[in-house]
Amino acid sequence: MKTIERREWLKTMGLTGGFTLLGGLSGLAMDSSLPTEVLKDNSFAKLNSNENPFGPSKLVRTAITKAFNNACRYPSVVFRPLLEQIAATEEVSTDHIVITGGSTEGLKATGITYGIDGGEIIAADPTFQAMLRYAENFGAYVHRVPVDQYMEHDLDAMANRINTKTRLIFICNPNNPTGTLLDKNKLRDFCSSISKKTMVFSDEAYYDFITEPDYPSMVELVKEGMNVIVSKTFSKVYGLAGMRIGYLVARPDIAKRLRGNVMAMTNVLAIEAAKEALKDDEFYKFSLMKNVEAKKAIYKTLDDLNLEYIKSHTNFIFFKTGKPISDMITKMKKEDVIIGRPFPPFYEWARISTGTMEDIQRFDSALKKVLG
Repeated sequence: MKTIERREWLKTMGLTGGFTLLGGLSGLAMDSSLPTEVLKDNSFAKLNSNENPFGPSKLVRTAITKAFNNACRYPSVVFRPLLEQIAATEEVSTDHIVITGGSTEGLKATGITYGIDGGEIIAADPTFQAMLRYAENFGAYVHRVPVDQYMEHDLDAMANRINTKTRLIFICNPNNPTGTLLDKNKLRDFCSSISKKTMVFSDEAYYDFITEPDYPSMVELVKEGMNVIVSKTFSKVYGLAGMRIGYLVARPDIAKRLRGNVMAMTNVLAIEAAKEALKDDEFYKFSLMKNVEAKKAIYKTLDDLNLEYIKSHTNFIFFKTGKPISDMITKMKKEDVIIGRPFPPFYEWARISTGTMEDIQRFDSALKKVLG
């Protein structure tokens, strides 16, 4: 779904008006392309990895099955059509796009490109660590800047860390694990001004879950020729985490440099899945609405227990348990609910992914028992 079409749909469905879209959920779920069951291990509720339990969609599963005839071939046999499809979706030319094995491969390729041999990277703390830890393996130094009192990126503090060795500033927005979203004007101003000093990386893995209809992707700055790289993934809203496919969007000269550091790329089945996923608007909308439904249920559980939490712009919620998170993980696992790993320095905070309503009901019962 193109950005402009997505914005119009968000306005139509009323996502920003108290999640009024939920009234239309049952009607949408009748569509034959949508899942009628979730294939998973029903022995526990897996709520630790921010996955979409409803994917791949039926249409995507059909495309994957048909693609088995080409599974003996290298990805080049189906690569070009997906490249063109993504470029059209982002409204850029194909030389702006770098297809990767999940957005994590794109993050790591960028980390080595800009961090090798003592390059310095600036990032919020906590945030998604894949790029940062990988870059450190190759000699990078990472400035981890604590989030502010609202658990948002402290953009001023990050800007103050810039020096002559700074090669990249990493922004995960919405942020993982806090679920916070930067003010759109501050974000654009920051990326625009900082890109004149160093490269800016905008990780938009959770961009699809943002409910503000006019919230910009930093691809807009890429189109203006700025030193900005954007990562996107098919793992979340499209439910393809197990297929490993994502992409970067950058100015052609930057994209060429990044492309040279991609290690594994992706595969034929993932490419065919992504091609179909981009066309399956009904499943896209279904996934967003099921996510809103699950978040509402989680908020209710947390409100019932009078627990502090951050209103999320993602498919997970960060909340304060008041207990050591290592103990919470163990106790919740005994109740057959798997929650997120520790995120230092917030050792009494837990990250819980949205899942099916059955998963959320298990979470509700388990959390009330553990904290009861």
